[in-house]
Amino acid sequence: MKIIYPKIYSLLLALFFLVPALTKAQPCTNLGQTPSTAFPVCGTSAFQQNTVPICATNDLFVPGCSGTGGALYQNKNPYFYKFTCFTAGTLGFKITPNGVDEDYDWQLYDITGHNPDDIFTNNNLIVTGNWSGSYGPTGTAVNGAVSIQCASTPSDNVTTFAAMPNLIQGHEYLLMVSHFTDSQTGYGLTFSGGTAVITDTKIPAMLSAKADCDGQTLTVKLNKKLKCNSLTNTGSEFSLLPANANVISALTTTCSAGFDFDEVVLHLATPLTNGNYQLVMNLGTDANSLLDICNSPIAPGSSVPFNYTIPLPILADSIGKLGCSLIQLKFISPKESSAAQLHRTAVIFSVAGPTTVNVVSAGGNCINGNTDYIVVKFAAPIFTQGTYQLTLKAGIDGGTVTDECGIDLPIQTLPFNTYDTVNAEFSERTSFGCLSDTIIFSHDGAHNVNFWNWTFNNGSPITTQSHTVVFTSNSTNNIQLIVGNGVCRDTATKVVTLDNEVKAAFSMPAILCPEDKLEVLNQSQGQIDLYRWNYDVFGSTAVKDPPPFTLPPTNNRERYLTVKLVVTNINLGCSDSARHTLRILDNCYIGVPTAFTPNGDGLNDFFQPHNAIKADNYKFQVFNRWGQMVFSTTDWQEKWDGKLLGRYQTTGVYVWMLSYTHRETKKQVFEKGTVTLIR
Repeated sequence: MKIIYPKIYSLLLALFFLVPALTKAQPCTNLGQTPSTAFPVCGTSAFQQNTVPICATNDLFVPGCSGTGGALYQNKNPYFYKFTCFTAGTLGFKITPNGVDEDYDWQLYDITGHNPDDIFTNNNLIVTGNWSGSYGPTGTAVNGAVSIQCASTPSDNVTTFAAMPNLIQGHEYLLMVSHFTDSQTGYGLTFSGGTAVITDTKIPAMLSAKADCDGQTLTVKLNKKLKCNSLTNTGSEFSLLPANANVISALTTTCSAGFDFDEVVLHLATPLTNGNYQLVMNLGTDANSLLDICNSPIAPGSSVPFNYTIPLPILADSIGKLGCSLIQLKFISPKESSAAQLHRTAVIFSVAGPTTVNVVSAGGNCINGNTDYIVVKFAAPIFTQGTYQLTLKAGIDGGTVTDECGIDLPIQTLPFNTYDTVNAEFSERTSFGCLSDTIIFSHDGAHNVNFWNWTFNNGSPITTQSHTVVFTSNSTNNIQLIVGNGVCRDTATKVVTLDNEVKAAFSMPAILCPEDKLEVLNQSQGQIDLYRWNYDVFGSTAVKDPPPFTLPPTNNRERYLTVKLVVTNINLGCSDSARHTLRILDNCYIGVPTAFTPNGDGLNDFFQPHNAIKADNYKFQVFNRWGQMVFSTTDWQEKWDGKLLGRYQTTGVYVWMLSYTHRETKKQVFEKGTVTLIR
């Protein structure tokens, strides 16, 4: 239903007459006028509603329309239609009013996995719709509007057709048709033009028949929904072979509030006797067998077998599959048990075995007052392996558990076996090496463990009881073991860290002044017992972190010193060494040459301040005679090669500027001078 407030004086009329009308709308009670009683649709058939009762129940949300334009939407005078998509594609349908000036609206919902009434509360179920106020046919078309058309006046001539929506195979849909015009004039509804298949081609059939305890009722299950109006009240469509009893009535639980059913209860004139039977489908007094929504019949002459035995006390046949650390078990009988009797089962079940077990409660999966098994629960888990006995005994009133037919189960004892819990903790034995370690991982196999699954650093599974792995001597390794004995399982994880690899490493300056002392930083790793430092031929020490080493005299000549470190693990007999070379400058006086010859002969080819190793905030620049800067650097080791942008500079005098802060004295220095470039 949509209520429009036009932009003219009729706004007052709408507010005065239409809004009160909402509060007085009659509830929808007819079959088909609520989502839960929707008409089932066969894509091959047409619907004709000659009259539409006046009613309304809920406000509706319309995407892109609700809350805008001053219109309210409601399921006014509705009918609902439900269908399933069996082959994906587009949906085509047409609603044709029986009268001329009739306004019909509609909205389509995807109700897969939902209660049909959820359309009133879940806005995400909406697929598409059309709420145009124009008169005439409405529905979907190939060239229909892509978006939902909101409420309008007939004079606006807004299209009444929406684009065909795409249906998803296996999804269930609900179509609401709303009659906005205040009359009871009906309409016709046809489904055609789309590519989706909404016709169920499954051939209807009986699935099963089961006799009740008294042998005078049969519950018949069907393979799909069938039409309620194809079933006669007398059940004339059914007969028995052998014909020991006649069907006198047929009842369903859904036809009083719907149009289809998939289960029917047949009542017989006389009780059945023991034996095997066939329930046969016939043509009923209405000249047809049971029909599906598309009027396809269950084949006359088809049948389903069933057996009936007059109820007698019967023994339970098994105990359900047992788990680890058993805290409960299932007592399974060929017949269902009465749920009403389970309140006393805790005191009429007992357990005997290697350990004491106390029963504290019992229950089941109660459906329609019965349960097909009884869950017997214990006060504490059973951890001990052994054979136990579950006994059903008589209660204070002399009874046990009543089955679905009201007969007490006999007193009985059923044996069951329990299993030990398992422990996945494992041990390892390590053989250390210099570069790799060999580890044997083992599990003791206790408690009948017969399954092992090792994983080393997320590698491929290993399924032996023990396994040998080689890891690098400096590594962190993740180990997981899963064990089982066929019933119980356990998992253990461990991180194995290896750090016995001997790795020599140290750092030191690359260049020093002759008056400086050499400091080394030991960065060696591993389980080290012995350190040996050698300062070329000038000294050695065996301490881990040696004190600063006084450099040998240079006699104003640059020289090189090799420092070597040897580390050793005495127990493993593993050693490693590292070495670095130190450049000792002839002096650290920062001076600037007066000439250089960049001719590529290897002699005096570059120009730079001499040994500016202790110059912080260093900046050195060279300019030609026109004031153009031809070289600039902040790296004291970078030299000018006499070129500018890769091009040789001419012979002549160049000006240089040098600025820095002396590292030790903190004195700021600025110098300038000239240098002669000679080719």
